[in-house]
Amino acid sequence: MSVADLFSVAGKVALVTGGSRGIGRMIASGLVEAGARVYVASRKKEDCDRAAAELSKRGTCIALPGDLASHAGTRALADAFAARETALHILVNNAGANWGAPLADYPEAGWDKVMALNVKAVFDLTRMLIPQLEAASRPGDPARVINVGSIDGLQVPVLETYAYSASKAAVHHLTRTLARRLAPKITVNAIAPGPFESKMMAETLKQFGDAIKKSCPLGRIGEPSDMAGIAIYLASKAGAYVTGAVIPVDGGISTTK
Repeated sequence: MSVADLFSVAGKVALVTGGSRGIGRMIASGLVEAGARVYVASRKKEDCDRAAAELSKRGTCIALPGDLASHAGTRALADAFAARETALHILVNNAGANWGAPLADYPEAGWDKVMALNVKAVFDLTRMLIPQLEAASRPGDPARVINVGSIDGLQVPVLETYAYSASKAAVHHLTRTLARRLAPKITVNAIAPGPFESKMMAETLKQFGDAIKKSCPLGRIGEPSDMAGIAIYLASKAGAYVTGAVIPVDGGISTTK
């Protein structure tokens, strides 16, 4: 097998939630350019349509709007995908939310929103799409689930984002649990990003960007190619024997705590 074949995702079908911006957009862009047919899901239809139109200039990208904040919304997205495709090679569970507030004032609504989207929706959507994932699986080339966690689920964050860090730790352990349950037809791995340019990270980088760079062993903020690269690795033949892993993509920041 050539190296090009080893890292190929050409012809595979992918669904990326939260794919209209940030880390989801980085992953979707990489998969599109690598030859996959990529569905991007996002709560706002106009954002979803815009992202799909832009990414379609480089390959095949289809907008599939969906709101994963509720069980009914997750069910609707799974059904919408199943109506279009019988097989799903790559599911990227990236959609997420954050909420910051002092401990004494942390609202129940914020906690519930973050946990519902960051954890429950990951579990629900994966479970709902198992038939399509299994249909895409082949001996030696299982279907892939890639969950987007965070280094905040590996270490205590500086900011008071209690539900976020707890939810990402839950995603990491859910990843391991699902990996055992869904093998051998489906692999399940998690990416734990450090700081990347995104709407969710904008305020943090504005306040602490210079300090974050100084604390990072590689001395920089993550770039889109860093996120695309790890996703393509996990989705290709190169990553076919990896399951239950939580991979930090953070320039080494998590090694300094």
